[in-house]
Amino acid sequence: MITVKDNIFKLDTCDTSYLFAITKEGHAEHIHYGRRVLTEDCEALRLKNTVILGSTVMYAKENGYSLDTLPLEFSGIGKGDFRHTPMELIMPDGSFVTDFVYDGYRITEGAFQKEGCDLPFAKGECETLSLVFKDKKYSDVALILHYTVFEKHNVIARCTELVNGNEGDLYIRKLMSFMMDLPTADYTVLTLDGGWAKEAHLHEREVSYGIFVNDSTTGGSSNRHNPAFMLKAKGATEEIGSVYGFNLIYSGNHYSAVEMGNHDTLRVMSGINPHCFLWKLKKGESFLTPQAVFSYSDRGINGFTAHMHGFVNAHIIPEKFRDAPRPVVLNNWEATFFHFNRRKLLALARQAKGLGIEMFVLDDGWFGKRNSDTAGLGDWKENRKKLHGGIPSLAKTINRMGMQFGLWFEPECVNEDSDLYRAHPDWAIAVPGREKSYGRNQLVLDLTRREVRDYIVDSVDRVLTSANIRYVKWDYNRHISDMYSPSLKQQGEFFHRYILGLYEVLRRIFAEKHPDILLESCSSGGNRFDLGMLCFSPQIWTSDDTDARERLEIQRGIFTFYPQSTVSAHVSMTPNQQTLRSVPLSTRFQVAAFGVLGYELDFSELTPHERKEIKEQIAFYKENRALLQYGRFYRYFPKVGARESWQVEKDGKTVAAIYNLTYETSPARDVLRILSAREGKRYAMKTVRQYLRIGRFGSLIKHISPIRIRADGALMRFVDRHFAMVDGEECYHLSGEALKSGIPLAMQYSGTGYHPAIRILGDFGSTMYTVTDDDSSKGDNSDE
Repeated sequence: MITVKDNIFKLDTCDTSYLFAITKEGHAEHIHYGRRVLTEDCEALRLKNTVILGSTVMYAKENGYSLDTLPLEFSGIGKGDFRHTPMELIMPDGSFVTDFVYDGYRITEGAFQKEGCDLPFAKGECETLSLVFKDKKYSDVALILHYTVFEKHNVIARCTELVNGNEGDLYIRKLMSFMMDLPTADYTVLTLDGGWAKEAHLHEREVSYGIFVNDSTTGGSSNRHNPAFMLKAKGATEEIGSVYGFNLIYSGNHYSAVEMGNHDTLRVMSGINPHCFLWKLKKGESFLTPQAVFSYSDRGINGFTAHMHGFVNAHIIPEKFRDAPRPVVLNNWEATFFHFNRRKLLALARQAKGLGIEMFVLDDGWFGKRNSDTAGLGDWKENRKKLHGGIPSLAKTINRMGMQFGLWFEPECVNEDSDLYRAHPDWAIAVPGREKSYGRNQLVLDLTRREVRDYIVDSVDRVLTSANIRYVKWDYNRHISDMYSPSLKQQGEFFHRYILGLYEVLRRIFAEKHPDILLESCSSGGNRFDLGMLCFSPQIWTSDDTDARERLEIQRGIFTFYPQSTVSAHVSMTPNQQTLRSVPLSTRFQVAAFGVLGYELDFSELTPHERKEIKEQIAFYKENRALLQYGRFYRYFPKVGARESWQVEKDGKTVAAIYNLTYETSPARDVLRILSAREGKRYAMKTVRQYLRIGRFGSLIKHISPIRIRADGALMRFVDRHFAMVDGEECYHLSGEALKSGIPLAMQYSGTGYHPAIRILGDFGSTMYTVTDDDSSKGDNSDE
């Protein structure tokens, strides 16, 4: 809800208030963002600037007013605010000085949108406030701050628009999507950082004097620094305390800054990275930034996570796929790489169907002369030597098995050894007269050019129209270098125009031509995991690293800002291909199940019992799919550094897992709290069945066997392939009070003996539980 009274603006969500006021000089003064307050509280909540501080610059002569000490909604250069600026413009007179003052506002029902703009914006039920400011010298130059309030999910979105009505040209060197000044700086900053195969690791650092920057310069949102970040009050945890979280609906170079000022005040901003950015704005033109989104919670990280998960599922994901069940897929990549033919693929598909897989996805290598990553990229015609009958025949055969069919593309890049490059070498990004730089033996196509975008749309559409393809994995396997386009007079526009071109391509293919196809974005894994891509792609391949222990780190970070329904996670072979680590099959599933489940392995390499276990895993996942993909997510650490618990709850049912991050001899006892349990209710808590391979016991077997058995002998290999033990199962009937307090779980193996109730987990082991209403105790609320 947006209310305006006496130049005081209040933006209310269910649990938060955002308050600012227009000063006598026409600037927007930030008053409050946090718990719900009243408009009448404005004067009390204002930051008090009673006297002028030394070395400050007055906004105007003898008015006792300095922008440098005033919490603001936005700021510029040259009028006394020397803090980090969200805006850097070259005005028609050649100076950098701007002075935008309030001119009016308008409130509209519904989401913000700009006709003819390719930027994606959050959609759905909401209300939008637009504040107009005009420059004092150039009154025909306007700055518009757009605020959109998503009341139900406690999220506010902001973007900035600059309109040039002047005869002279404007040049934008920096224009942030939002800026916010907070009165205190007693926070830590949480960011998602990493690289290929180790994306989105959470890092926490204390806010201190100076400017902290979280950004990307790779051309995409990047696996190095995700655009999402958080300010966490000192002492806040997963369950309690104040947190502010921020994100950007953008897939290109991003920039976020947190500045601690002279009196422990805080300035926060986010938007397009000014790195290599210079945008010319002629008379009659406007420039619109991407939307930034943010939320506040006084219930710790889990409270913020609930806000953002609900917002993404309701307002970012394409409407057709909101709350839609995601299929269980088999991707052939780790099973075959480039080395496959129709017969091998169909054999893999038959095994997959028998285990309950719903969709078969053919990855890289099906087109052109694509037998390695050195050739074929850009030639989107099937290789009939590999695929007799082509994609239409393969898709039809897989459909007859009762599975859907999906296909991999990488349309933004090209190999020099391709028909496309030989015909159009100028379509690849390069600087004339300079030697090209390569990534994965490929170049990036120039999406700022209309003819390149048309080629991509036409060639991908031709394949998608030729067969019953229900899913596309859209990959992008390198960063942008040598940024230059002959189509641009102003090369400082290149990075942003590339992303606008990408959004146009995705809109034309998937929103307009093929709206029923489920799109999964990928960029060497999580190199473009952002809200911009999620506006087109309901799910994203989170990382090329499928190792379950590494995925705990990666998905922990991602889940802080993005819901499970967006996180594509696969069970793969062990030892893992990225880490050579061996992790139990149960743990591999119990990590991947908190997301969009898939498998990426050759089933023929599994033991008969492993295939049986996978069949049970898939059946469990399907039964609980809505809960695992869309349930409210909780996280906490029963033992910091050693144990971690993920939990999801929906409609009164919970699935919870507890993971060994490390294992030590004679381990500490595990106590599991169910954070979603409600007091006054009765529950049944039960282990999700998992198995223990006989081979895990190694040479201990010979000490209990009446006959001599070699741990690596033929008999043991046979037994290990065909039989397994049920790992320690537990079942309790108990109160919500007990669940919230914490349940001591069965012992882990401690090296001194075996019992059927012992959980034998070891390194990277885990246990999963279901918690449901206890039907056996209906009408009986007494303690047991």
